[in-house]
Amino acid sequence: MFARLVAESFARNPRRKLLTAAALVLGMAAATATLTVALDVGDRLAREFRSFGANLLVEPQSDTLPLEFGGVDYRPVDQGAFLSETDLGWLKTIFWRHNIVGFTPFLYLPGQMTIEHRGGKLSQVTLIGTWHQHAVPVPDGSTFTTGLSATHPWWKIRGQWFSDGKDSCVVGAALAAREGISIGEVLELHGSSSALSLPVTGIVSTGQEEDQAVLIPLSLAQDLTGQRGRFRQLYVSALTKPEDASSQKDPATMTPIEYDRWFCSPYISSISHQIQQVLPGTDVRPIRRVAETEGRILTRVGALLWLVTLAALVAAGLAVAATSATTVLERRVEVGLMKALGATNGLVAALFLAEQLMLAVAGGGIGFLLGLGLARAFGESIFGVPSAPRVILLPVILALAALVALTGSLVPLRRASHFQPAPILRGE
Repeated sequence: MFARLVAESFARNPRRKLLTAAALVLGMAAATATLTVALDVGDRLAREFRSFGANLLVEPQSDTLPLEFGGVDYRPVDQGAFLSETDLGWLKTIFWRHNIVGFTPFLYLPGQMTIEHRGGKLSQVTLIGTWHQHAVPVPDGSTFTTGLSATHPWWKIRGQWFSDGKDSCVVGAALAAREGISIGEVLELHGSSSALSLPVTGIVSTGQEEDQAVLIPLSLAQDLTGQRGRFRQLYVSALTKPEDASSQKDPATMTPIEYDRWFCSPYISSISHQIQQVLPGTDVRPIRRVAETEGRILTRVGALLWLVTLAALVAAGLAVAATSATTVLERRVEVGLMKALGATNGLVAALFLAEQLMLAVAGGGIGFLLGLGLARAFGESIFGVPSAPRVILLPVILALAALVALTGSLVPLRRASHFQPAPILRGE
C-alpha cells in the first residue's frame, strides 16, 4: 500500500517532481564537477608550479660562513665543505621519491680563471658548473635523468645547451651583450695549471646572477678545481602540499602518531627531513619565495572550489524547499484525508520523504554523470588535460543529494504536521 501511494503520487504530480529532480541534477552536477577538480587541483597545480623552479636548497653543514649573493656562493673552492655526487641517487629512495621531480648540483668558480675573448680578457667572471640533462644511477639499479631542464625550466636558452661531459659552455645573456659574445665563438680559459678552449653553444637568460656568468658542465668544473665528484649546492624540485599547523611542529616534539602522519604527508618540511636522512651532513632549506607562493595559491584555489560546492548545494536545497512547500500546499486535502483515516504524522512524513529519496537517487545519479562531463571540460580548459573521472564520488554525491532533498523538505513537512483534518475537509 505504501509503495502504491508513492507511485500514484508520482503519476499525479509529475511536473513538481520534475522541478525537484532538475534542481537536484543541477546542484549535484556542479558539486561533482567542483569536487572532481578539487581532488585533482593539488597535484595539477603542484606540477604547474614546478615551472617556478626548485623549491628546496641543499647545502653542506660547514663551519665556514657562506658568502652568497643572488644565490651564488663566492667562497673559494678550497674553503668550506662539499657534497658528494655519488650520493645523489639516494634521493630517489626516500618515502616521497616519486615527488622528487628533479635535482641539479652547482659548483661555483668565482673569478678564478682568466677568460680570453677575441684577444681581450674578461675580468671577474664566475664559472658555474652544473648539469643540463644528466643520468643519475639509483641504488635500485635504475637511472634518473635530471638537471636544469627539470629544476630551472623557466631559463630561456638561445641556441642550445652544452652536452654534459663535453668541453663547451653557455654564456649569460648580460655578459654576452656586454662583451659582444655570440654563439659559435670560442672562449679560452687559462688557470694556474690548465688551459681550455670552450665553444659557446648558447646564450641563456635567467634574470638572475647567472646572466653575468659562464655555465659549463659540472664534470669540467670539477676537473678545473680538483673537486672531482663534488659540488657546493643542490637545487631540488619536489611536489608538495601546503603547510598547515601540524606540519610546522618540531618533529622531535611530535607524538609517534603525529610523526607518522607528518612523515607520510608530502609537506616541504617532511621531504626536507627525508632528504637529510639520505644525505647526512646537509642543511636542507625551503626556498621560501617559491614554497610560500605555492602554498597560498593552492589553499585559496582549494577554498574557492569548496565554496562553490557549498553554494551549489545550498542553491539546490532552496529549490527543493520551494517545490516541496508548493507540493504540500497543493496536497493539503490529501494530507487531511489521510489523517482523518487514521494516518499519523510519521506516516505522512514517511510518504513525502520516500518520494524525495527516490528523486534524490535519480537526480544524484544523473547529476553525477553530467558533472563528470563538466569536470572533464573544466580540467581541459584550465590545465590542458581533462580531469580523470572519480567513481568513488558516486556514493558521496548520492548521499549529498539525499541530504539536500531531506533537509529541503523538513520545513514543509513540519507545516504539514500541523494540518488539522476537519478544517481541511470542510474546505476552510
